[in-house]
Amino acid sequence: MTVLSPPQPAPEARVEAPEPPRAPAAPTSPPGRPGLALAGGALCVLAAVLLGFAANLALLGHLQHSRDQQTAYDELRRQLALGTAPVGQRTFDNKPLEMGAPVALLRIPVLGLREVVGEGTTSEVLMSGPGHRRDTPLPGQSGTAVIMGRQWGYGSPFQALHKLPVGTPVEITTGQGKAVYKVTGVRRPGDDLPAPRAQGQGRLTLITATGGPYTPSDILRVDAELTTPVQSNPPREMRPGWISPAEEPLAGESGAWLEVFLWAQGLLVAALLATWALRVWGRWQTWITAVPVLGALGVALAGAATRLLPNLL
Repeated sequence: MTVLSPPQPAPEARVEAPEPPRAPAAPTSPPGRPGLALAGGALCVLAAVLLGFAANLALLGHLQHSRDQQTAYDELRRQLALGTAPVGQRTFDNKPLEMGAPVALLRIPVLGLREVVGEGTTSEVLMSGPGHRRDTPLPGQSGTAVIMGRQWGYGSPFQALHKLPVGTPVEITTGQGKAVYKVTGVRRPGDDLPAPRAQGQGRLTLITATGGPYTPSDILRVDAELTTPVQSNPPREMRPGWISPAEEPLAGESGAWLEVFLWAQGLLVAALLATWALRVWGRWQTWITAVPVLGALGVALAGAATRLLPNLL
């Protein structure tokens, strides 16, 4: 007799739990390439310098001129009220007059021009407005006073100087009072020189550049004769060769090279740091942080380099 064993339960199906999704592997950064970093830094420097030049000549330079003119006007007005405005190469307390110190207020009503004139004619001084050539007498005194100003950059105060017709009045206020000149002619290279002035008379020569925008090619002069009483001349150093070559028309300041070199070094270091941060920090974080710094350094470098360019630009 066959004994049947009870049916065995079927083995339960083994359900395996699904494996958790694996996190994607972190991308590995490519190996550093110093050549590419240096090229990126150089491109950042070039872009910052070009941007700085464009900003200086088209916008920031004019804003700087307006700010400097307002500051100089307030200072000159204060000195005129106190009777301490300079009338020679020294201040009222017998200290040498600093470069850029306000010495006169120039007005040409027909051009709507009102500019404070600073002492000296270097490129840096003319960034703030017209400058008085230091080896000539101040306006209103006997002799020929010379004032130079820019044609295009930094407020372009003398841009319309060539439009002055003969007989136009030019008014200049100094510490000795108000002097009025009458324009006698506009001179370009090759034109005849004005007739020699008589002893004890006063003359004014306004100088700027000729040529296209930001491309000075030569010098334009406007001569004017003094029509008001001549003021006394204090002792003044006026021997030939006394002023520096940087104060001649269309000259630049060779002494600005050191400042240009230092700003360029700072800009290059900032550009290399920005290139490095772009690789390890992130694109947007780097751009938000680096662009203002590179822009500011580019503007500073361009401002220093502008001093190397012709002072009548």
